[in-house]
Amino acid sequence: MRVTLDGLAFDVDVAGPAAGEPVLLLHGFPHNKESWTETAPLLHAAGLRTIAPDQRGYSPGARPREVSAYALRHLAADALGILDSLDVSTAHVVGHDWGALVGWYLAARHPGRVRTLTALAIPHADAYQHAYRVDEEQRQSSKYVDFLVSPGAADHFLADGAAELYGWFNQLGPGVLTDAQIARYVATHVRPGTLDAALNWYRANDLLGDALDFGPVSVPTTFVYSRTDTAVSELSVKKTQEHVTGPYRLVTLEETSHWQPQQDPVTIATEIIARATDSAP
Repeated sequence: MRVTLDGLAFDVDVAGPAAGEPVLLLHGFPHNKESWTETAPLLHAAGLRTIAPDQRGYSPGARPREVSAYALRHLAADALGILDSLDVSTAHVVGHDWGALVGWYLAARHPGRVRTLTALAIPHADAYQHAYRVDEEQRQSSKYVDFLVSPGAADHFLADGAAELYGWFNQLGPGVLTDAQIARYVATHVRPGTLDAALNWYRANDLLGDALDFGPVSVPTTFVYSRTDTAVSELSVKKTQEHVTGPYRLVTLEETSHWQPQQDPVTIATEIIARATDSAP
């Protein structure tokens, strides 16, 4: 379906039992709503209804040119607007990668709209930024961000038949994602304007600074961390608990990579269902 908000048209997949508790699924970079292809059916089987948008920049009809239009407050407003359009007052929020940061923001700034949060791969922003300031491991792990905000990043990824974009998915070794999974994400990002818009998420939000200042999260929260993920340090993971005042669970995956929903959908679905069930009225 298509949801129009302030002149921007978002492509949204809504599926599962109509009467099921709503689960908002927020994808990361460089993915799209198909990030949840393997996970969503498991949630439907558990009686949950899923709402999975192609977020700002990823939906062709929701691609403003200004970098400032991709600030987190706008990304969060999109999520809330999509829920409003579906008459959903509160939802279980699940986010992966940048989608996790939007989820953390929603849970911290709009807790009345978030029943529970399941954040995948990326810790609370305040914990991440603290670790970046004091922890050499996190500074090394974050070096890729400097490249992604550079002017030529999109052209670099798309050159030679998107060779570097294919390489991004294969950086942890062949077989982490299937060829079919990689092909569907590459097919999205080679479309004119998509990758550059996706990179605006990095350009508009100072991930390596200290200005995000999300604040505490009071809603029931699960954070799923992959020990082999090179994007985050142990300190940022440890510090995340200090920024959650509600019930909190840390799940550590020993072998699954950063690409959690694609590589281990059963575990991810299990944790989402457990969090939703634990917090049922």
